Amino acid sequence: MERTSTVYKTYVEILKRELVCAMGCTEPIAIAYCAAVARKALGMLPSEIDVAASGNIIKNVKSVIVPNTGGLRGIEAAAAIGALAGDAEAGLQVVSHVMPDEIAALPGYLEQTAFSVSAAESEFLLDIEVTVRANGHFATVRAVQEHTNIVLVETDAGVLFSKDPDEDMGKDEGAPDYTLLNVADICEFADTCELDDVRPILKRQLACNCAIAEEGLRGNYGAGIGKVLLAAYGDDVRTRARAYAAAASDARMNGCDLPVVINSGSGNQGITASLPVYIYAKELGANEEKLYRALLVSNLVTLHEKTGIGRLSAYCGAVSAGAGAGAGITYLHGGSCREISHTIVNALAVTSGIVCDGAKSSCAAKIAMAVEAGILGFEMYSCGKQFYGGDGLVAKGVENSIANFSRLGRVGMRETDNEIIRLMIGEETVK
Repeated sequence: MERTSTVYKTYVEILKRELVCAMGCTEPIAIAYCAAVARKALGMLPSEIDVAASGNIIKNVKSVIVPNTGGLRGIEAAAAIGALAGDAEAGLQVVSHVMPDEIAALPGYLEQTAFSVSAAESEFLLDIEVTVRANGHFATVRAVQEHTNIVLVETDAGVLFSKDPDEDMGKDEGAPDYTLLNVADICEFADTCELDDVRPILKRQLACNCAIAEEGLRGNYGAGIGKVLLAAYGDDVRTRARAYAAAASDARMNGCDLPVVINSGSGNQGITASLPVYIYAKELGANEEKLYRALLVSNLVTLHEKTGIGRLSAYCGAVSAGAGAGAGITYLHGGSCREISHTIVNALAVTSGIVCDGAKSSCAAKIAMAVEAGILGFEMYSCGKQFYGGDGLVAKGVENSIANFSRLGRVGMRETDNEIIRLMIGEETVK
């Protein structure tokens, strides 16, 4: 692929845009970010904070620990730490520079501040609006579609910033054209990419995600799925690939303050797309070049799948990233685009029923299952076995299969998502 081609340049821009650092689960961090921006616009510490969020945001904030809060969970904690100590210029690392005295001050601030939390009536699956008040003044900040995509900053003095909240991410001014993603071009890009164009991104992804995985294996986080896997199944490469990814999620979902390089707006997807590929590369003795090219496959395949599904849905994002990891592992073994395509389809067919019931400790277990599906997808085709068009949602051709699974996540599971949210927030009683 020519370096000057539109597809080449678009893929590089997509990777730069998507593979960024975030501390903690991205949904509570997005609330903290909006609160920090609102506090900056207000010009003083708020005495009142109102948060209106879409159901998927509420679902993913409910059960995870917000970093640098002393172990607190939930929307109020996220908004409070953002307003009290967040860095409005730091994006998804908004709470990365919180000082110990600010953590100590947080419980008092939570007690003294009036909070209001409501479900936003919105066409967007990702919609956050934070309004802060103090001394008769207010500031409102709204983000939609992407976690840091601010579309409104308004104060009692007037509108400071606004743009149309366009549902189609591809219409966002300056956004690369995600519709150019396809498996054949991804494989060609991985084979021909000038690595200097992407090396800093991939190097940072490995450094950050390996560091939090190792912390997850050392520390006592959540259900300790990574440790359980190693204790129960031994230390073979297949188990290590699952355990490493699970351990990173263990730490991330349970308050670890180490950053993660995300994929499709999700740290868990960034972890899943990268760490199993890294573990297999070490096992196979692959050099840096081969590892980086395999990471290009895994990351871009994950992004391709998630483009059709959307950033938030009832369809567990680890499924897409696990298939991406399987594709990267296939590449490491010398697999062609045909073999990579079959691995993706096989992996998606195995785990298509996993639902997202919010960010929490069990995400680590789902990641382990998704990675297992990716590995199984590769091993199936290595043994001459595959799923064929007509097997459930599998269609003839990898792109048609991806389109089917994407539609399931984006359209078919919409009411499932609503029901999950209702159950989680207690609007209905399970009978």
